[in-house]
Amino acid sequence: MGIVVEGKGLAKQFGEDDATVTAVDHVDIAIEESELVVFMGDSGCGKTTLISLLGCILTPSEGDVWIDGQQIDYENQDLSLIRREKIGFVFQLFNLIPYLTAMENVMIAMDIAGEKGGEAETHAKELLAQVGLDKRLHHRPAQLSGGEKQRVSFARALANTPKIIFADEPTANLDSRQSANLMNLVRELRQEHRTTIAIVTHHEDLKKDADRVIQMKDGRIVSV
Repeated sequence: MGIVVEGKGLAKQFGEDDATVTAVDHVDIAIEESELVVFMGDSGCGKTTLISLLGCILTPSEGDVWIDGQQIDYENQDLSLIRREKIGFVFQLFNLIPYLTAMENVMIAMDIAGEKGGEAETHAKELLAQVGLDKRLHHRPAQLSGGEKQRVSFARALANTPKIIFADEPTANLDSRQSANLMNLVRELRQEHRTTIAIVTHHEDLKKDADRVIQMKDGRIVSV
Protein backbone atom coordinates (compact mmCIF):
# COMPACT_ATOMS: atom_id res chain seq x y z
CA MET A 1 0.00 0.00 0.00
CA GLY A 2 1.16 3.53 -0.79
CA ILE A 3 1.15 6.65 1.34
CA VAL A 4 -1.87 8.87 0.67
CA VAL A 5 -0.99 11.85 2.87
CA GLU A 6 2.33 12.76 4.45
CA GLY A 7 3.50 15.69 6.54
CA LYS A 8 7.11 16.45 7.48
CA GLY A 9 8.15 18.98 10.08
CA LEU A 10 4.63 20.43 10.22
CA ALA A 11 4.21 23.42 12.50
CA LYS A 12 1.43 25.96 12.82
CA GLN A 13 1.50 29.10 14.92
CA PHE A 14 -1.33 31.53 15.49
CA GLY A 15 -0.87 35.10 16.70
CA GLU A 16 2.29 37.16 16.93
CA ASP A 17 5.13 37.93 19.36
CA ASP A 18 4.16 37.28 22.98
CA ALA A 19 0.66 36.19 21.90
CA THR A 20 1.94 33.42 19.61
CA VAL A 21 0.35 30.02 20.19
CA THR A 22 1.89 26.89 18.67
CA ALA A 23 -1.00 24.60 17.75
CA VAL A 24 1.10 22.00 15.91
CA ASP A 25 4.74 21.62 16.86
CA HIS A 26 6.97 20.06 14.16
CA VAL A 27 5.03 16.87 13.47
CA ASP A 28 6.00 14.07 11.08
CA ILE A 29 3.15 11.81 9.96
CA ALA A 30 2.19 9.51 7.10
CA ILE A 31 -1.20 7.89 6.44
CA GLU A 32 -1.39 4.88 4.14
CA GLU A 33 -3.98 3.85 1.59
CA SER A 34 -7.15 2.26 3.09
CA GLU A 35 -5.99 3.04 6.64
CA LEU A 36 -8.40 4.13 9.39
CA VAL A 37 -6.50 6.48 11.68
CA VAL A 38 -7.99 7.95 14.86
CA PHE A 39 -6.51 11.11 16.39
CA MET A 40 -7.09 11.51 20.12
CA GLY A 41 -6.06 13.89 22.88
CA ASP A 42 -7.38 16.66 25.09
CA SER A 43 -9.19 19.65 23.62
CA GLY A 44 -6.69 22.16 22.27
CA CYS A 45 -3.92 19.60 21.74
CA GLY A 46 -3.73 20.30 17.99
CA LYS A 47 -5.75 17.44 16.46
CA THR A 48 -8.06 19.57 14.32
CA THR A 49 -5.25 21.91 13.30
CA LEU A 50 -3.14 18.94 12.19
CA ILE A 51 -5.82 17.44 9.95
CA SER A 52 -6.54 20.93 8.60
CA LEU A 53 -2.89 21.15 7.57
CA LEU A 54 -2.94 17.66 6.04
CA GLY A 55 -6.22 18.47 4.29
CA CYS A 56 -4.91 21.74 2.81
CA ILE A 57 -7.42 23.89 4.68
CA LEU A 58 -4.59 25.62 6.57
CA THR A 59 -1.13 26.58 5.33
CA PRO A 60 1.68 25.44 7.64
CA SER A 61 3.99 27.94 9.29
CA GLU A 62 6.75 25.41 8.69
CA GLY A 63 7.03 22.03 7.02
CA ASP A 64 5.68 20.29 3.93
CA VAL A 65 2.69 18.17 2.91
CA TRP A 66 2.37 15.54 0.20
CA ILE A 67 -1.02 14.41 -1.12
CA ASP A 68 -1.07 11.26 -3.24
CA GLY A 69 2.67 11.59 -3.81
CA GLN A 70 2.52 15.26 -4.87
CA GLN A 71 4.24 17.88 -2.72
CA ILE A 72 1.97 20.84 -2.09
CA ASP A 73 3.27 24.14 -3.46
CA TYR A 74 1.39 26.67 -1.35
CA GLU A 75 2.46 29.68 -3.40
CA ASN A 76 1.66 28.37 -6.87
CA GLN A 77 -1.05 25.72 -6.47
CA ASP A 78 -4.79 26.19 -6.12
CA LEU A 79 -5.48 24.49 -2.79
CA SER A 80 -9.23 24.48 -3.44
CA LEU A 81 -8.60 22.34 -6.52
CA ILE A 82 -6.53 19.87 -4.51
CA ARG A 83 -9.25 19.64 -1.86
CA ARG A 84 -11.91 19.18 -4.52
CA GLU A 85 -10.06 16.41 -6.34
CA LYS A 86 -8.29 14.54 -3.55
CA ILE A 87 -9.94 15.18 -0.18
CA GLY A 88 -13.31 14.75 1.48
CA PHE A 89 -14.33 16.45 4.74
CA VAL A 90 -16.91 15.56 7.39
CA PHE A 91 -17.48 18.21 10.05
CA GLN A 92 -18.80 18.11 13.61
CA LEU A 93 -21.66 20.49 12.78
CA PHE A 94 -22.45 18.75 9.46
CA ASN A 95 -22.14 21.96 7.37
CA LEU A 96 -25.14 21.05 5.24
CA ILE A 97 -26.94 23.79 3.33
CA PRO A 98 -30.29 24.07 5.15
CA TYR A 99 -32.52 24.92 2.18
CA LEU A 100 -31.22 22.04 0.02
CA THR A 101 -32.40 18.43 0.20
CA ALA A 102 -30.08 15.57 1.10
CA MET A 103 -29.64 14.78 -2.58
CA GLU A 104 -28.98 18.41 -3.49
CA ASN A 105 -26.38 18.73 -0.71
CA VAL A 106 -24.48 15.81 -2.25
CA MET A 107 -24.98 17.04 -5.81
CA ILE A 108 -23.56 20.48 -5.05
CA ALA A 109 -20.17 18.91 -4.31
CA MET A 110 -20.34 17.16 -7.68
CA ASP A 111 -21.38 20.36 -9.43
CA ILE A 112 -18.27 22.16 -8.15
CA ALA A 113 -16.17 19.36 -9.68
CA GLY A 114 -18.01 19.55 -13.00
CA GLU A 115 -20.39 16.58 -12.68
CA LYS A 116 -23.85 17.88 -13.50
CA GLY A 117 -27.37 17.01 -14.55
CA GLY A 118 -28.73 13.49 -14.69
CA GLU A 119 -25.34 11.91 -14.15
CA ALA A 120 -24.86 13.81 -10.88
CA GLU A 121 -28.40 12.99 -9.73
CA THR A 122 -27.91 9.27 -10.36
CA HIS A 123 -24.54 9.32 -8.58
CA ALA A 124 -25.99 11.20 -5.57
CA LYS A 125 -28.83 8.70 -5.27
CA GLU A 126 -26.33 5.82 -5.33
CA LEU A 127 -24.18 7.39 -2.61
CA LEU A 128 -27.15 8.17 -0.36
CA ALA A 129 -28.40 4.60 -0.82
CA GLN A 130 -24.97 3.34 0.23
CA VAL A 131 -25.23 5.31 3.49
CA GLY A 132 -28.77 4.05 4.09
CA LEU A 133 -30.69 7.18 3.10
CA ASP A 134 -32.39 6.10 -0.10
CA LYS A 135 -35.76 6.91 1.55
CA ARG A 136 -34.65 10.41 2.62
CA LEU A 137 -33.38 11.85 -0.67
CA HIS A 138 -35.76 14.79 -0.70
CA HIS A 139 -35.64 15.67 3.00
CA ARG A 140 -33.94 18.89 4.09
CA PRO A 141 -31.50 18.93 7.05
CA ALA A 142 -34.19 20.15 9.48
CA GLN A 143 -36.17 16.99 8.68
CA LEU A 144 -33.25 14.66 9.41
CA SER A 145 -31.86 13.30 12.67
CA GLY A 146 -28.28 14.05 13.72
CA GLY A 147 -27.15 10.62 12.56
CA GLU A 148 -28.87 11.08 9.20
CA LYS A 149 -27.24 14.48 8.71
CA GLN A 150 -23.85 12.96 9.36
CA ARG A 151 -24.57 10.22 6.83
CA VAL A 152 -25.39 12.89 4.25
CA SER A 153 -22.04 14.48 5.15
CA PHE A 154 -20.24 11.21 4.45
CA ALA A 155 -22.10 10.78 1.15
CA ARG A 156 -21.09 14.33 0.18
CA ALA A 157 -17.49 13.64 1.19
CA LEU A 158 -17.47 10.60 -1.11
CA ALA A 159 -18.97 12.52 -4.04
CA ASN A 160 -15.71 13.01 -5.92
CA THR A 161 -14.01 9.73 -4.93
CA PRO A 162 -11.41 11.33 -2.65
CA LYS A 163 -8.10 9.77 -1.73
CA ILE A 164 -8.81 10.46 1.95
CA ILE A 165 -11.69 11.60 4.13
CA PHE A 166 -10.93 13.73 7.18
CA ALA A 167 -13.69 13.62 9.81
CA ASP A 168 -13.52 16.15 12.66
CA GLU A 169 -15.46 14.92 15.73
CA PRO A 170 -18.15 13.24 13.57
CA THR A 171 -19.90 11.69 16.60
CA ALA A 172 -19.79 14.77 18.87
CA ASN A 173 -23.45 15.66 18.30
CA LEU A 174 -24.73 12.08 18.16
CA ASP A 175 -26.09 9.82 20.89
CA SER A 176 -24.51 6.41 21.57
CA ARG A 177 -26.82 4.56 19.16
CA GLN A 178 -26.24 7.05 16.36
CA SER A 179 -22.48 6.93 17.01
CA ALA A 180 -22.50 3.13 16.75
CA ASN A 181 -24.47 3.34 13.52
CA LEU A 182 -22.03 5.87 12.12
CA MET A 183 -19.06 3.63 12.85
CA ASN A 184 -20.87 0.75 11.16
CA LEU A 185 -21.14 3.05 8.16
CA VAL A 186 -17.41 3.82 8.30
CA ARG A 187 -16.64 0.08 8.26
CA GLU A 188 -18.95 -0.43 5.29
CA LEU A 189 -17.42 2.47 3.38
CA ARG A 190 -13.93 1.12 3.90
CA GLN A 191 -14.98 -2.27 2.59
CA GLU A 192 -16.91 -0.80 -0.35
CA HIS A 193 -14.55 1.97 -1.44
CA ARG A 194 -11.24 1.15 0.30
CA THR A 195 -11.28 4.81 1.33
CA THR A 196 -8.61 6.13 3.67
CA ILE A 197 -10.24 7.79 6.69
CA ALA A 198 -8.72 9.96 9.42
CA ILE A 199 -10.99 10.77 12.37
CA VAL A 200 -10.48 13.32 15.14
CA THR A 201 -12.43 12.24 18.21
CA HIS A 202 -12.77 12.11 21.99
CA HIS A 203 -14.94 9.00 21.64
CA GLU A 204 -13.04 6.09 23.20
CA ASP A 205 -15.23 3.48 21.49
CA LEU A 206 -13.85 4.49 18.09
CA LYS A 207 -10.40 3.20 19.02
CA LYS A 208 -11.36 -0.44 18.55
CA ASP A 209 -12.02 0.05 14.83
CA ALA A 210 -8.80 1.94 14.11
CA ASP A 211 -5.71 0.61 12.40
CA ARG A 212 -3.78 3.21 14.37
CA VAL A 213 -4.58 5.53 17.28
CA ILE A 214 -2.47 8.68 17.24
CA GLN A 215 -2.35 10.41 20.61
CA MET A 216 -1.52 14.12 20.67
CA LYS A 217 -0.49 16.48 23.45
CA ASP A 218 0.59 20.13 23.27
CA GLY A 219 0.76 20.08 19.49
CA ARG A 220 2.89 16.97 19.26
CA ILE A 221 2.32 13.29 18.59
CA VAL A 222 3.16 11.44 21.78
CA SER A 223 2.17 7.90 20.78
CA VAL A 224 1.18 6.03 17.62
